[in-house]
Amino acid sequence: MLLALIGPGVLIPLAAGGAAVAGAWFILEMFSGNKPRLDDRLDEFRNPMLRRRKEEGPRGASEAMKGVLEKATPTLAKPLQPKNELEVSKLKQRLAHAGFRSEGAATVYLGLKVAALLAGLMLGGGGLLLFGLGTQSLLRAAAFALGMFFMPDLLVSLLGSRRKEAIFLGLPDALDLMVVCVEAGLGLDQAMRKVAEEMKKSYRVIAEEFALCNLQLQMGKQRSDALQDLGNRSGVEDLKQLASILIQADKFGSSIAQALRVQSESMRTRRRQLA
Repeated sequence: MLLALIGPGVLIPLAAGGAAVAGAWFILEMFSGNKPRLDDRLDEFRNPMLRRRKEEGPRGASEAMKGVLEKATPTLAKPLQPKNELEVSKLKQRLAHAGFRSEGAATVYLGLKVAALLAGLMLGGGGLLLFGLGTQSLLRAAAFALGMFFMPDLLVSLLGSRRKEAIFLGLPDALDLMVVCVEAGLGLDQAMRKVAEEMKKSYRVIAEEFALCNLQLQMGKQRSDALQDLGNRSGVEDLKQLASILIQADKFGSSIAQALRVQSESMRTRRRQLA
């Protein structure tokens, strides 16, 4: 009954748009698991089987699709490439907040926007052939193509919000675990490694962030720089404050456990207020 009242003129664009959103979401989720080149090399060093698998070539449909997209998107992304370093930095930071930290994330993202626009124009053109060249049909086709163009922006924003929420909810538990580790005699680096290991299943995003910070420290990066990166790449203010507190505590030799405990209590209070 409802389908008969709506009519094909509305159902077809809605169905096409829904399919396009689902496809773009799948592609972005697929690339969100990509690791920076540093992480890949460290994983290969720890597990030689990973290097052998890469030498054998990609496996499965998703890996093949990744390869095709990574080859096709540089050409598609050229019209939208940032004009200066500031725009490049802002784009990379926005994608990092959503969990896209790989070297080609920006190129894939811009290429996906152009591909979505082209798909929108094609689908809109098909609608014009189906429903005629009226003013309403033209406006509907233009709106659909424009919506398709901005759809990756919306999906990246949604992924970023979801990731920030996961960090906000899991950070107090991570801090409590760090307090226990530090009071047990572990150093800050070892405490972060323990958090990354123990929270893989319960709070995967937090575990990934602390693991990446720990890897940077193992590669010889200054602790203050690694902690600053930990706060900046997530986009979560509480994590930025934590990074600043740890840097100050490490610099002046104050109690790291006490600083973590105070930050944890503050975050739990705020979380109760927002609940």
